[in-house]
Amino acid sequence: MRPAPAVDRTIWREVGAPLVAGAPSGPLAGLTVAVKDLFAVRGHPIGAGNPTWLAGAGPEARHADAVAALLAAGADVTGIARTDEFAYSLAGTNAHDGTPPNPAAPNRIPGGSSSGPAAAVATGQVDVGLGTDTAGSIRVPASYCGLVGLRTTHGVVSRAGMLPLAPSFDTVGWLTHAAATLDRVATALLPAAPDAVLRRGVVVPALVARADPAVRAAFDGAVARLDLDEVDTVDIAADDLASWAAAFRTVQGHEAWAADGAWVSAHPDALGPDVAARFATAAAVTDEQAAAARVVAGRARERLCGLLGDGVALLLPATSSPAPTRAAAPGDPTIEAARAATLGLTVLAGLAGAPAVSMPLLTVDGAPVGLSAVAAPGADLALTDLACRSLGPGDATSRTPRAACPP
Repeated sequence: MRPAPAVDRTIWREVGAPLVAGAPSGPLAGLTVAVKDLFAVRGHPIGAGNPTWLAGAGPEARHADAVAALLAAGADVTGIARTDEFAYSLAGTNAHDGTPPNPAAPNRIPGGSSSGPAAAVATGQVDVGLGTDTAGSIRVPASYCGLVGLRTTHGVVSRAGMLPLAPSFDTVGWLTHAAATLDRVATALLPAAPDAVLRRGVVVPALVARADPAVRAAFDGAVARLDLDEVDTVDIAADDLASWAAAFRTVQGHEAWAADGAWVSAHPDALGPDVAARFATAAAVTDEQAAAARVVAGRARERLCGLLGDGVALLLPATSSPAPTRAAAPGDPTIEAARAATLGLTVLAGLAGAPAVSMPLLTVDGAPVGLSAVAAPGADLALTDLACRSLGPGDATSRTPRAACPP
């Protein structure tokens, strides 16, 4: 008998065959899942990407609601997969656990903070990566690894049993290779919605301008591959976009410190340098600054939700560039620059409380980059339908009719 293959500990914290079996039948029967190490799995602690936190955590008494829903629908949990510390990163370069592989671009980082689930899917070890998305933690690894990734409408999937980062923006999402699998999970986990179809796209030139020149050059051709009837441009001033992004970061930092600041203060040497620097910035945000930022964020939400009318999707690059190379260490200026530029794109869905999908439609310097579509809150299934129509239901690079996707 051949020995079992070695477990890649940069991907997995705990793994089984399966770790938790799902219901014997259901709409997701036969699918395997990697669970981001922010969700409760009964009998196992939440590790949050930090060994000191893990050492002080006890086993969870019950599954997080999102995990329980997947199990009840018939999916098996293969294991608990790595995350960037406290989900406060977009890189996937955990200072303690290492950097998971990115088989779509082996010399590049996988993206975070849902790095372990993304790598588990990208390496073919599971069908679905269950993750979270606050400022792009589903969409960035999807973009970097050539996967399909869905950030769901804020609050539409229960976050009970999920460790928070910034509750105003935290939401549940998942990554897959195939558009049909993304759609299958969405249909099983999300509430039934009106039979909306996305037929029109809008592009904001000032948003696209935030991406690297090579991404901008590839973007128009990628948009043309979407199954949409028309694509128009809409102007939003660059200054407005910058103020919205700043407001997001301020609110996120204030809430992150409220959630984890006491623990961080009590364990000053427990964090990697990149995440420690982020928490230090968060600690300096005053209540008055956060209140002012919430006013700006509210205006942004009103403007964005007005743009995302029935049947309309906002189209933009999912990330500002392909993934940085693996030679860069956590906190490296190259990674931090990519993070800052990408945040200018990803925060819009968070501000609007809206769903967003990343589709692997661009190739830049031989590496994948996602095209993101953002729809009105509640239009999650319309986005997975658009992914099926535009990508095809099977391999993410194929193109076949929507009729082949699950009903």
